[in-house]
Amino acid sequence: MAVTAEQIQSVLPPLLGEALGQSCVLHTCRRLTAGASADTWWLEADCNGPQQWILRLDAGAEDLGMAPGKRWEALAQRAASTAGCPVARVITVLGGSEGLGEGYLMEALSGESLPPVLLKDPRFASAREQFCGDAARALAAIHATPLTDLQSLPLQDAATQVELLYAMHRDYGESLPVFSLVYGWLKDHAPQIDSPALVHGDFRLGNFLIGEEGLNGVLDWELTHRGDPMEDLGWLCVNAWRFGRRDKPVGGIASRDELYAAYENATGQRVDEARARYWELLGTFKWGVICQYQAYSYLRGHVPSLERAAIGRRVAETEYDMLVCLQELMELNHAD
Repeated sequence: MAVTAEQIQSVLPPLLGEALGQSCVLHTCRRLTAGASADTWWLEADCNGPQQWILRLDAGAEDLGMAPGKRWEALAQRAASTAGCPVARVITVLGGSEGLGEGYLMEALSGESLPPVLLKDPRFASAREQFCGDAARALAAIHATPLTDLQSLPLQDAATQVELLYAMHRDYGESLPVFSLVYGWLKDHAPQIDSPALVHGDFRLGNFLIGEEGLNGVLDWELTHRGDPMEDLGWLCVNAWRFGRRDKPVGGIASRDELYAAYENATGQRVDEARARYWELLGTFKWGVICQYQAYSYLRGHVPSLERAAIGRRVAETEYDMLVCLQELMELNHAD
């Protein structure tokens, strides 16, 4: 059963009093989204002054089987914040016994997240110019986050993800040769992880809050895990997140060379281009399976959403993108 505003207004105040050490009065409680994996609310309160918060609750619906859960999402976000990543401060974590399910409350940050606005509006020209530097510094902080308290986060290396995604693809009953071709190549060339790091897992345009001065916050940690830091660089360059600007792989804003150089400057570590491009191909493969997942969640009656049904048409786009990625990656490996 979905959580109501009345339940939130009843349960949260005493928890906030304990977390903040002062009484709080909620006077606005408005649902923003009710997606498959997160039920998100906008809250306004008075705690010795006005406060604006975001509450993320587990929606309880099926997911890709790659999300660690809202509690671990909150703990990873909190740890990354301590390491210097620009994220919203987590105020309290809900374990489920409170009656709202698993979730967490965090501060609301300012900024724009809509890619069409960020890519075209003149107000964000300066933010676009410094995007690679901002993104690289955020990733450097994420990947340097101590894992001491995050050892129970799932370890998702390339081989694990490839097998999981291909099993999902086969479960849909479609025989798509491009998926089989790319699966075989990814399986045969899967890199090993020498030193697992915290990985955001969905680091892309659309999951950033950006102001006119630059990056204000990294959002949506629901796919966070331990893994290969190059995964985040590859995912950021997947063609689906370029929004029609194929010639600018980094979110439709910049080149890979600019991103790699900024990451090397922020971390002091060389980017293995072939490894990053491997993850770009794997990310494209993943997005293709996600498109199938979205469509079949409708076709199998799990989520009555026309938007999900329509996204199935994008599977063909990902097939083309996979072939382009694979050709470029094979040429890169041959040149080396």
